[in-house]
Amino acid sequence: MLETLLQPFQFSFMTHAFWIMAIVSIPTSLLSCYLVLKGWSLMGDAISHAVLPGVVVAYLLNIPLIIGAFCAGMLCALATGFLSENSRVKQDTVMGIVFSGMFGFGIVLYTKVTTDVHLDHILFGNMLGVSSDNLWTAGAISLGVSALLLAKRRDLLLQSFDPIQAQAVGLPVGLLHYGMLAMISLTIVATLSAVGIILSIGLLIAPGAIAFLVTKRFEHMLVVSVLVTFVSGFLGIYVSFFIDSAPAPTIILILTGFFIAAFLRAAKLTRQATKTQT
Repeated sequence: MLETLLQPFQFSFMTHAFWIMAIVSIPTSLLSCYLVLKGWSLMGDAISHAVLPGVVVAYLLNIPLIIGAFCAGMLCALATGFLSENSRVKQDTVMGIVFSGMFGFGIVLYTKVTTDVHLDHILFGNMLGVSSDNLWTAGAISLGVSALLLAKRRDLLLQSFDPIQAQAVGLPVGLLHYGMLAMISLTIVATLSAVGIILSIGLLIAPGAIAFLVTKRFEHMLVVSVLVTFVSGFLGIYVSFFIDSAPAPTIILILTGFFIAAFLRAAKLTRQATKTQT
């Protein structure tokens, strides 16, 4: 019985999957808290889909795919900011147009490329095929993004809630804004080899949403989001081994289950508080 339970840890591809998930859990969880508080969930979705043409162009130019992905993500973010500031169209509408246009352009390029490289792994991820190079790349990005988020957490929190006040106290609001966009793009690049473009948005939204329902303090929110992602990642990979499913969607399903549980708990507490007041 014990040998069966420990079987997933006997394969190198499974241990690599556990490691890559542990690595990307930290920056995605921390960022998700800010995205939920700022109402930027669609921005994460936009950037994650917009990196596809950058990946394909990088392949055609024979340069590292992560460079193309990062450039495309930043182009999407900058284009969204420019269009929303210089038109009457709301930001969420602009984001929808920009990311769908770039994603469509990426799909067109993708269908025209003939290659032995499985670019579809960029779309859906290949967690069980993660290499040592992927681990080192994701680790370096994760360490840098996580360190910046933790070091500047108070400044980013104030800028998220009240950018006018943040500017009044002397914070570099513009730098914080575009720094956040750059960190989102880098984090999505780090998750490409694990969960792919389509599912990376789940890791950038669900942990923060769950933590937001569970606690009211931002410091606790950061801790809860990281723990939820760690647990979901471990369970998703572990369970997928026995049920013969893909790890990435299994992880997202478990995160969804945690969100439903947190939502029901929050609704129950709200009803109890209402009854107490009446």
